[in-house]
Amino acid sequence: MKKIALLLMVVASSSMTAQSQLNPSVEVTGEGIVMIVPDQVSISVRVENTGSNPKELKQRNDRTIAEVLEFVKGMGIKNKYVQTDFVRLSKNYEYNTKTYNYVANQSLTIKLMDLKKYEPLMNGLLETGINRIDGLSFSSSEMESLKSQARKKAIENAKMKAEEYASVLGQSIGKATQISEFQKINTPGPLLRSAMAMDSESSKQTLAPGEMQVSVKVNVSFVLN
Repeated sequence: MKKIALLLMVVASSSMTAQSQLNPSVEVTGEGIVMIVPDQVSISVRVENTGSNPKELKQRNDRTIAEVLEFVKGMGIKNKYVQTDFVRLSKNYEYNTKTYNYVANQSLTIKLMDLKKYEPLMNGLLETGINRIDGLSFSSSEMESLKSQARKKAIENAKMKAEEYASVLGQSIGKATQISEFQKINTPGPLLRSAMAMDSESSKQTLAPGEMQVSVKVNVSFVLN
């Protein structure tokens, strides 16, 4: 039985080698890039309080978050676009005073579908007691359409490359036999002034969305005729 199995493996290997020799191919990488100005932004904000009484700190944070949620609701932002990221309470030892203190944090992420509301939202958040802004993340409402466009461009780019290689050799390409994809989305970094400076200069623009780049790379194998 072992001899038969070994023979079958040798035959199968020989068959695969023969097929690969009979079907020459060309493998290329194509890239498709689509640029767009983002129309949405997710804002991560946090309230942080420090003191010696953990229960009191938690209550203070809860009051601020409750005001934030009420304010956000009043701006017409739906509940599904507001999410609690974390609630933390840490105990720290002060070596100078040889005492313990506590730091209480609560974090929210708010997704804003209309960038025109950015200034009123940020100013209102600061008025409610938010004292940390952890970051912004831009996105587009047309993301699926952009990915589709980038894929098509990537395939066209791969085909063009394969045809160029083949034409130099006096050959042509046939059908694609394998495709693999890699996606990458580069979002711009925001132009964001200090949170505490917004109160005195609220009439000025503080956000520059820039452009988003949606990039798709594909590896494609074509039959080489």
